[in-house]
Amino acid sequence: MAQGRTPFAFQRQTWRAFLEGRSGLVHAPTGSGKTLSVFGGPIGERLAEGSPPVRRGKRDTSERLRVLWITPLRALAADTTHALSTAVEQNGLNWSIELRTSDTSQSIRKKQRDRLPTVLVTTPESLSLLISYEDAREKLTGLRCVIMDEWHELLSTKRGVQAELGLARLRAFTPGLRTWGLSATLANLPQAAECLLGTAPLGSSQGVVIHAEQAKAIAVESLLPESIEKFPWGGHMGLRMTGPVIRELEKGGSTLLFTNTRAQTELWFRALMQAKPKWMGEVAVHHGSLDRKLRREVEEAIRAGAMRAVVCTSSLDLGVDFSAVDRVIQVGSPKGIGRLMQRAGRSGHAPGQVSRVYCVPTHAFELIEFSAAREGIANKAVEPRVPLRKPLDVLVQHLVTVAAGGGFLESELKGEVRATYAFAELTDEEWGWCLDFVARGGASLRAYPRFVRARPGPDGVWRVASDTIARMHRLGIGTISGDGMITIVTTGNKRLGSLEESYIGRMHHGDFFVFAGHPLEFLGVREMVARVRVAKKRQGTIPQWPGGRFPMSTQLAAGVRKRLGEARDGLLVDAEMTALAPLLSLQMRWSHLPGPGELLIETAATREGRHAFVYGFMGRLVHEGLGALLAYRIKRTHNVPVTATFNDYGIEILFAEPIDLNEAQWRDLLSEELLVEHLLACLNAGQLARRQFRDIARVAGLVLATVPGAPKSTRQLQASSELFFDVFNEFDPDNLLLRQAQREVLEQQLEINRLKTALAQLAGQAIVMRRPKQITPLAFPIWAQRIGSQTIRVEEAGSRIERMVARLERAVEETAP
Repeated sequence: MAQGRTPFAFQRQTWRAFLEGRSGLVHAPTGSGKTLSVFGGPIGERLAEGSPPVRRGKRDTSERLRVLWITPLRALAADTTHALSTAVEQNGLNWSIELRTSDTSQSIRKKQRDRLPTVLVTTPESLSLLISYEDAREKLTGLRCVIMDEWHELLSTKRGVQAELGLARLRAFTPGLRTWGLSATLANLPQAAECLLGTAPLGSSQGVVIHAEQAKAIAVESLLPESIEKFPWGGHMGLRMTGPVIRELEKGGSTLLFTNTRAQTELWFRALMQAKPKWMGEVAVHHGSLDRKLRREVEEAIRAGAMRAVVCTSSLDLGVDFSAVDRVIQVGSPKGIGRLMQRAGRSGHAPGQVSRVYCVPTHAFELIEFSAAREGIANKAVEPRVPLRKPLDVLVQHLVTVAAGGGFLESELKGEVRATYAFAELTDEEWGWCLDFVARGGASLRAYPRFVRARPGPDGVWRVASDTIARMHRLGIGTISGDGMITIVTTGNKRLGSLEESYIGRMHHGDFFVFAGHPLEFLGVREMVARVRVAKKRQGTIPQWPGGRFPMSTQLAAGVRKRLGEARDGLLVDAEMTALAPLLSLQMRWSHLPGPGELLIETAATREGRHAFVYGFMGRLVHEGLGALLAYRIKRTHNVPVTATFNDYGIEILFAEPIDLNEAQWRDLLSEELLVEHLLACLNAGQLARRQFRDIARVAGLVLATVPGAPKSTRQLQASSELFFDVFNEFDPDNLLLRQAQREVLEQQLEINRLKTALAQLAGQAIVMRRPKQITPLAFPIWAQRIGSQTIRVEEAGSRIERMVARLERAVEETAP
């Protein structure tokens, strides 16, 4: 290739496969050159055809669209466009390369409607928009290659299913189309490739998975606290680690400081500025709620090496090439091995360089997770991403999209849809139901003309019912759901970003809060725009965004169990485990350290009552379902109310009356028998499904989130979707979207499949029962979490927790050997 560089073997292998007409998935570490591995094939093919002389500053407008590059994040699109343009220029081609996302101006979109560039960088949503136009087949026929960047980020999501359906449509336009995907951290590669390739599955002459031969060196270290609390509680250590973090930043160079939530990002930025005000301008904040212009300014400053540190979330996780980054700091457990690898890869982002990540605990037990994650990275124990099956709301949306984009014949489109992984098992009954739903709104909405969105003509071609329906449909294309967003604008008309309506709705005139690194005074909100002014007061509340709390992965949980088992046997394998030795020794003295194959159940008595702590080490979401299940079954069999609290390590059951359960009774409570029925009974699954149905209704086009000049609030969307939910429940109980809502609650919110696996594993484990006289170090974080959630004022919760710590510390002294 250009500049006399020697290509890696995996790059050459990918180029050969492309020129042979094959499709595939490239699995390569971050910073190893995987972008050029898939883009080099189209470049090489064009060079072999003979290229016209390059005219500097000009682009060849005679070329049809040859390459479609799909990225999961708009934030990556500009960087990708720059990287591809550089590769094209270095190889003497004068291709036109443009991007198209929701941020692209109307003028550029209008030009692209007339003529597409040679290479188009876009998102799954924009791909669906392209397909929705009447001339889609004409514009997209002749496409040579589609490249899916960061494919692992689309798997397990409806956006991934949307991309699968879009690819199937493109293959119908151009049967010889080649599809290539990129991934850096993924375990289930054959399954991921099958989702990507559709009609070119693995094992055929077309599909191939290519692995980069070079291993990426990742160095994982922890910034250890000066002392380890024997009774840690969630987030308590947090900002107390500001000093060690500052000392690391003072070493110079550029750092990305990752947190797991947007609230933590704002908190850490404020803490750094309070400790080092002279760093103002050298430290910035970056997360998904900030305005795109602000984010781009920060990204350019990183690229130029002008930033000492950027405090960020997963908004900088993916695909942004910052060669100027010297180190990564991870605040709090990443909760997944692949996530830590992904973030570490932001530093040393070039072949042969070492990626360095420094982990900062927010409570003591996270040191175990750092230790386990390091071993997981060394053993390549990356988490799989499980693809979705048959989300019918996405299919309904796609049917209207294709009907607007020139129409379809039922038999042809059915075969096209079934060629995708997501809908390979679609039945004729389900297909017919989806067609009926777009043709007349199903059994209960047939009396309303507005739900006639597409119908077959005399020639058998299904077309959109009207131009108005097509325009409105394009406004709602996509599967990304969330709370309604309120735009934050200063009195000087500077746009800072957006916050969830649920947060802004609780604010009053004169309230102070911190956002985009600024202390702000809230003035009011009108038409989904909140007016604020920068405040002189440096304090204020930090917005608490929904989501962002990652559950611990199965792979990391297994590593934590292994580390605990080693510590029980006296083996402390690294600095993290050595630092935890006093805490783990106390746990052993008062109770037990469970290793692989053991289920520890502790029962203890306090002034509150009788507690049972069950340590499953299966992650927060599984423990949420398991805690509710145990509470329901205990109340059902013993007629005693109980309270369940959970974290990633275990569950606390607080009994209203003293009850002693033996091992056989615990086995019955942890049985798989009637699992789904009991979960549905104890979790008010009907209400959960009602809330879940809001997103399904929006994706399926029953409610529109965006109407020109009249954006809808979350409350309006919820009310509209609940109306449909009630109508379907009463008049159309077999509606497949209702079933989907219940299925998504079980599979996504309660992780029913993982819960089933967990119960099966617990059935084969030895139960170790202990009766400590006090709450143990393992139990304390769960107990403290309940106190924090039950106490209205944070100060009251903190005081109560600290009083308990003092009592337990006295017990430590009294029971010292």
